Amino acid sequence: MSKGKERIRDSALRYKQTLGQNFLYDEALLAELTAAAGVTKDDDVLEIGPGCGSLTKHLCDAAGQVTAVELDERLIPLLQAFLAEKKNLTVVQGDVMTLDLKQVTAGLRKPFAVVANIPYYITTPLIRLLLESGLEISRLALMVQQEVADKILAEPGDEAWCPLSVLCRFLCEPELAVKVPAEMFTPPPKVDSAFVLLPLREKPAVEVRSREMFFRVASAAFALRRKTMLNNLCATFRAERAQALEWLQAAGLDEKIRGEKLTLEEIAALADAIDR
Repeated sequence: MSKGKERIRDSALRYKQTLGQNFLYDEALLAELTAAAGVTKDDDVLEIGPGCGSLTKHLCDAAGQVTAVELDERLIPLLQAFLAEKKNLTVVQGDVMTLDLKQVTAGLRKPFAVVANIPYYITTPLIRLLLESGLEISRLALMVQQEVADKILAEPGDEAWCPLSVLCRFLCEPELAVKVPAEMFTPPPKVDSAFVLLPLREKPAVEVRSREMFFRVASAAFALRRKTMLNNLCATFRAERAQALEWLQAAGLDEKIRGEKLTLEEIAALADAIDR
């Protein structure tokens, strides 16, 4: 039995399914994930969901400074006791979705990396929060369920291509690092997972007049799947058919194109046409 499992057993702490607690204990896998994240002493790290600290230990050994945010207050004493000798670690108790992350990360060198074994129920909201926060982040290294990984890695025309795909491709250069089967977790979830990397781009993948309009059009593209973008524009913008057709023509798009087929460049062209 790993030391992590022993600590959980000895504490008589029960895993909380409501918090999406699925912990990793395999030392070889934890070392592989740390290496895949590309963390070195030149990096400071924000870790989200450290759990009992198994991955945190590896991150502290590899990184300059680590700030770990844990929601479950029952785990804080375990974390602090297990990692007491790690002088480069700060543990913060709280909900990452509501904390002031600029304040939480104030002591980290910028830009910093984010590493997280994300509870599945907050995966998409958390990714959106991090990418839209304005925080100085160099890259995200995230453990997510396979279905979400498929969306993050999707390209135009793929079945999984969706608003999350657009956001990730617009601001990052996503790549798959490690596939992690469900049985590697304790307790095992019902689905397999994947560790994905999202290095942030120096500038967005395409230039747009209005980022707000770009994402509004991206959202509209998937509002009614299997419908034409013409219909989606009418529904989302409450536009007359003639007006929506004019926007599509200005962007150089066929009136019969489906929203889920649009590339980043086409979404940008359409957003700019509407914005004008």
